[in-house]
Amino acid sequence: MNKREITGIMISIMISLLLAALDSTIVGTAMPKIIGELHGMERYSWPFTAYMLFSTLAIVVFGRLSDLYGRKPVFLFGILFFLFSSALCGLSRSMLQLIIFRGLQGIGGGVLVSSSFIIVGQLFPPRERGKYMGLLVSMFGLASVLGPAVGGLITDHLSWRWVFYVNLPLGAVACALVVILMPRLPPLTDHKQIDYQGTALLLLALLPLFLALTWADTEYPWLSVQIIGLLLLSALMFLLFFGAERKAVQPILPLSLFDNSIFAVSAVGMFLSSAVMFCGIIYIPLFVQGVLGASATNSGMVTTPMMLGLTFSAILTGRIISRTGRYKALALISFCVAGVSLLLLSRMDATTSASAVLLYSALFGIGSGIVMPSFNIAVQNAFPLRELALVSSSMQFFRNMGATIGTSVFGYVMNAAMKSGMTNIDLSKVSPQIASVVTNPRTLSNRAGIGQIRAQLPAGLLHQFDGLLNQVRGVMAHSIHEIFAIGLIVMMISLLITLRLKELPLRREEVSFTEKE
Repeated sequence: MNKREITGIMISIMISLLLAALDSTIVGTAMPKIIGELHGMERYSWPFTAYMLFSTLAIVVFGRLSDLYGRKPVFLFGILFFLFSSALCGLSRSMLQLIIFRGLQGIGGGVLVSSSFIIVGQLFPPRERGKYMGLLVSMFGLASVLGPAVGGLITDHLSWRWVFYVNLPLGAVACALVVILMPRLPPLTDHKQIDYQGTALLLLALLPLFLALTWADTEYPWLSVQIIGLLLLSALMFLLFFGAERKAVQPILPLSLFDNSIFAVSAVGMFLSSAVMFCGIIYIPLFVQGVLGASATNSGMVTTPMMLGLTFSAILTGRIISRTGRYKALALISFCVAGVSLLLLSRMDATTSASAVLLYSALFGIGSGIVMPSFNIAVQNAFPLRELALVSSSMQFFRNMGATIGTSVFGYVMNAAMKSGMTNIDLSKVSPQIASVVTNPRTLSNRAGIGQIRAQLPAGLLHQFDGLLNQVRGVMAHSIHEIFAIGLIVMMISLLITLRLKELPLRREEVSFTEKE
């Protein structure tokens, strides 16, 4: 391939991956407007849950299908299916329709995420792969920066439906570039067998797990019969899934992969780092808004240096790996940098300056951005080309699982710490009106709402109200400190596990587009 062809192929892959990565951040901004028109506030989280559920399933299933039918047809299917389901989402007339169509869109998004890393892995040998892998990872950071702003602009000036329609022209460009420029990447196996049983069991395992994580602490307490029952059902289905995978001819997630220590270490590292990364994305803005009293807009801007740091470090990491042929040191550095940032974040209080928060946030993003290209390249280099799709999609599967489970677990820790801290605040001498306001942690993250409440209170109660708010802010700060402290422990565990990562020389061989390995 010449430079023009490589540029065109990478642009098409990056646009496709950006569409999938942007989807959650843009839709999250538009959800209040969507709920206002379609109603169904009680199902607020379901469009996200449906997307994540089917995206996670599609990542592993279509990774295997691309082995059977070729990369290019599966990738084109992913783009077209994503665009088709995006149009359906925009045409939704009820929350039920939106939930169903978001699930379909998740299938397309999962195909785009897994296929992007697989195609880059097959187009370029491991020694050259790093710089292109870094570009792919940077799309996740770019999506987090652009998503809220683009979603807000579209929702305010057009309609929430254009949040989905905007995918169509971008996807059409990506599709045309793929058709014209991408070379034929033939199937790498002659075994046209699909693991239907494994696919069904994986869906039955993921569905109750995602429902439990969605409903926990919102619809039902964590220790309720409903949540415990769903988790037990998920565990049973996973056991049946693992048993079926041992017997399957072409399993979608072979347990034998874990016999390779590089895959085992990388999968655990990807899972844990993804969980902690979303901890930072959620709780750094919450600290700025709830404890420091910043506006929603300013608190959202805290994630910008984080994601710019992630984007820059991912691109730089890929280039360093391509130049030096080494990845283990970078993986270790990533956990050290992220760990230092979490230590600094855990020491923040109400007197922390905005510039310090921005610095800690950027440092956290730099550490997070190094992880994914390092582990992806390590795993792809450790397996033959015929298993490229399998190991690449498996790594994205563990990334998704880490984000989903980590977000829910950290949310539980936050809520439990808040409830425990609130019991130490004496509300016996205040009016029920003030007590009901200050005991709601959401009050702290609504600057305009606090101003409206203060305007309605008698002058004699303002001092008392402000004093209680400061106490609750202290409880929230302590609760978020616990989140960052746990994140630091997880990073240290990840560092110790990554010490066992073997470093193999990156292969330099050329890749054939016409012959099977």
